[in-house]
Amino acid sequence: MELKVGPEDLGTDERSWRAGDLLDGLTPFEPGGPGRVLVVAPHPDDAVLGVGGLLQQLDWAGWVVDMVAVTDGEASHPRSTRITPDALVARRSQERDVAFGRLGVRPVRVSRLGLPDGAVSEREGDLRQALGERLDTAGPGGRLGGAATLCLVPWRHDGHPDHDAVGRAGAAACADRATALVEYLVWAWHWATPSSGDIPWSSARRVDLSRPDLARKRWATRAFVTQVTALGPDPGDTPPLPAAVLTRFRRPFEVVLV
Repeated sequence: MELKVGPEDLGTDERSWRAGDLLDGLTPFEPGGPGRVLVVAPHPDDAVLGVGGLLQQLDWAGWVVDMVAVTDGEASHPRSTRITPDALVARRSQERDVAFGRLGVRPVRVSRLGLPDGAVSEREGDLRQALGERLDTAGPGGRLGGAATLCLVPWRHDGHPDHDAVGRAGAAACADRATALVEYLVWAWHWATPSSGDIPWSSARRVDLSRPDLARKRWATRAFVTQVTALGPDPGDTPPLPAAVLTRFRRPFEVVLV
């Protein structure tokens, strides 16, 4: 399930986010390592939007990247007249693979859990166990870098029910193992405001992106065709991620919470 945004509900605009020095003054993120990082995405596009630049930097720094795809994103267009949920599963998985190829990041292993899009919270206990197993397991013969030393998950208060459930499960699994947890923002940029205190800025860190980092991330984002373009003229075929939303993910930096 995606939170579709229409022209009447564009949330906090990018001009408001960039008006002051709040984001510019954040402490840089220092990941340490290298080691093995597990990136967890509720839907096929979330990791690219939230931490596509950081993933490039970790990959280039020698980190082993594994990924967990929690849902297949089949509920992004529940009222579509042009595409079925089954077709969306195939399309969105392909879009994710293309996007990671454009980033230049090839996860060593992608675990597709197939949890129900829009109802992850109903399987939160199962998800916590599944993430724990993947934090512990390095892959066949232990050749993929050992247990994960870093885990990237959506912020547990991001504002989308699936994101929040994934964030809670990831935080619990990491706490069980003392694995370093980093949370990324996707929908919080829509509903929060710079002055409200909704986001814990004391925990926020900034990931500056080089021009090549940013170019690759923008190119990767365009791979999610079903999410950024209209599938047809009917209201059920409008894109979940219109231009006003995408602007927040075209910044020359990303923000994570540690």
